[in-house]
Amino acid sequence: MKNTSYIYNEKKQESQEIGSMKTYINAETSRRRMKKRIFIDKAARILFSFTIVFALFVLGLLLYRVISESIGWIDLQFLTSRLSISAEKAGIKGVIIGSIMLISIVAPVTLFLGVGTAIYMEEYSKKGRIQSLINTNIANLSGVPSVIFGILGLTVFGRLFNLGSSILAGGLTMSLLVLPIVVVASQEALRAVPNYLREASYALGATKWTTVRRIVLPTAMPGIMTGSILSLSRAIGETAPLVVLGIPTLILSTPAKLTDDFTALPIQIYYWTLDAVLTKEYANLAAATIVVLLILLFVMNSIAILIRNKFQRRY
Repeated sequence: MKNTSYIYNEKKQESQEIGSMKTYINAETSRRRMKKRIFIDKAARILFSFTIVFALFVLGLLLYRVISESIGWIDLQFLTSRLSISAEKAGIKGVIIGSIMLISIVAPVTLFLGVGTAIYMEEYSKKGRIQSLINTNIANLSGVPSVIFGILGLTVFGRLFNLGSSILAGGLTMSLLVLPIVVVASQEALRAVPNYLREASYALGATKWTTVRRIVLPTAMPGIMTGSILSLSRAIGETAPLVVLGIPTLILSTPAKLTDDFTALPIQIYYWTLDAVLTKEYANLAAATIVVLLILLFVMNSIAILIRNKFQRRY
């Protein structure tokens, strides 16, 4: 009896030691894993911080180079004169007006079509394979190279509708380019609206369209405006579609109608940069035009951000 009790106690003690050893090993393994995760987290933080600093350094270097080369070239004469083959007499009055008229077409067309498509896809269309296929195609269009949209604009607007290289043709072409971005951003903003807001509106007797117009759309407006800001910024800075469309580089007259030929700031920057190989002063003109384009982008984005913040405070 004593031997049996002794053997039992011995086995019990041995199992306890084995359990303690397993606990120690598990704790040691967990400690090593934790140290490894902490090391990876620190390494990733350092790496990402370095990439941000490097990107900011490159951006600052580019801005410094552009601003330094534009000093002495941006004046009232440069902003109010027409294009000229002489670098000292060249101005960008017609170029600025052409860019503003181009955006005046892109903005309403893109917003109405993009937001309208997103509302229909999210609020009215039936969920299924067809909707999923359409959403996939719209998302894929965002990654299509911009030169493809230029070829499409040249074929449809330039030749089929006989608009040539007019402001209307350029605006519609750029609208096609940025339309998928607005649609996808608007869809995501509409999906983020809580369903209880829709249900509360329906419970009060509101119709589908009233709910969308008075509840869903104002709530989603900040997200929609964010996508619109990005899309318009891309539209005003794109060059490839306008080059394919055949936008001229030297127009002495200022455009007055949507059917007039025009040139835009990105086009002028592109060709002045090419001509700088032959005439050094064209590099200064290109740098000055870049500064004007950046200022125009800043003003546009500031206005859009103010509108977005107004809706954020209200809703």
